[in-house]
Amino acid sequence: MIEQRVIQYIEKEQLFSQNSKILVALSGGADSVALLRILHSLGYECEAAHCNFHLRGKESDRDEMFVRQLCQQYNIPLHIIDFDTTRYAEEKRISIEMAARELRYEWFEKKRIECHANRIAVAHHQDDSIETMLLNLIRGTGITGLLGIRPINGYIVRPLLCVSRKEIICYLQSIGQEYVTDSTNLEDEYTRNKIRIHLLPLMQEINPAIKNSLITTGNHLNDVATIYNKSISEAKARVITSEGILISAILQEPSPETVLFEILHPLGFNPAQIKDIYHSLNGQSGKQFSSKEWKVIKDRDFLLLEKIQPEREDTPSFQLIREESEYTTDFQIPHKKEIACFDADKLSGTITLRRYQAGDTFIPFGMKGKKKVSDYLTDRKFSISQKERQWVLCCNEQIAWLIGERTDNRFRIDENTRRVVIYRMV
Repeated sequence: MIEQRVIQYIEKEQLFSQNSKILVALSGGADSVALLRILHSLGYECEAAHCNFHLRGKESDRDEMFVRQLCQQYNIPLHIIDFDTTRYAEEKRISIEMAARELRYEWFEKKRIECHANRIAVAHHQDDSIETMLLNLIRGTGITGLLGIRPINGYIVRPLLCVSRKEIICYLQSIGQEYVTDSTNLEDEYTRNKIRIHLLPLMQEINPAIKNSLITTGNHLNDVATIYNKSISEAKARVITSEGILISAILQEPSPETVLFEILHPLGFNPAQIKDIYHSLNGQSGKQFSSKEWKVIKDRDFLLLEKIQPEREDTPSFQLIREESEYTTDFQIPHKKEIACFDADKLSGTITLRRYQAGDTFIPFGMKGKKKVSDYLTDRKFSISQKERQWVLCCNEQIAWLIGERTDNRFRIDENTRRVVIYRMV
């Protein structure tokens, strides 16, 4: 009995309890109809959620009408929403498939909260999991991508992963339950359909038991992935510090490029970028690599990770408070990096505040010759990222203060000083 296998799978994977309230994603197709009928027959409290994406004209409306009648027949509460999927895809600049996925899962979660459901059940089955494995393999993937579809992901559960598509159809026929057919599933426009329609039948000619073999392989890789993920977590703990990825530590790992991949790929870096970053580890400082949201900077001892801001902010995170007073012999110059004191007569030009720029020079307090700001910051062991965030206070075109670091000797207080200007960072 398929119901018995499903309930055993629910208990084995701890998907939900007998007292749980389940929101079932109901398209009207064979899989989702079977899922609803099975959970309902097993005594679970169910509500259904249907998305009309308006992508197949009359078919979309037919599906909605069907699920309305089905839920009415079994007295199951039903939630329905209409989406302008095409418009959403254009606005987000994503594929129709991705748009439909984002829209439905965001709405499912919203409805789950509103109806106080414990889980959202979707109708993926063994064949879907096999197709996902092959799809990921074709596109290129790590171990995780070869595991197929997992039974639980947050509030999303998949109780039918223990049965095949053929078993689902046989079940529906045995209980005389109708369902609707999405005509696009019979087309090979999408890659997943090409796998279903063309690739899997060809693989079955070579090995009639290919589906069972792939499921067994996926289960085996799940155990392998557990060991792999444990090792990766331990490696991450060894190489990631508060400053960034310690280059010397990652190079001591048995497979440094793999560890680097597992750190950077979740941040949006593609395999080619990660390979370039890996090859830069023994190179000169200064190289930068960017994903959509993150930036990696190759520094001397670290790979620095920075979240990319939408726009470079030209407003500092601090404020400068200016004070001016008479200079007396008992005046004590504060020895704090947040405070800078100048001769008021020397600091008499136009005062501006800006970020440090490449090529900037100044005469550090107590010295006579000019020094490049970049060299000074390098001597102070500033990272590239810290240099980019350095601000300077200028009098006319000359740097008077490398803020928070050192003043310029040309603006120092001396025996001829009559008035002093004090700047404080707050």
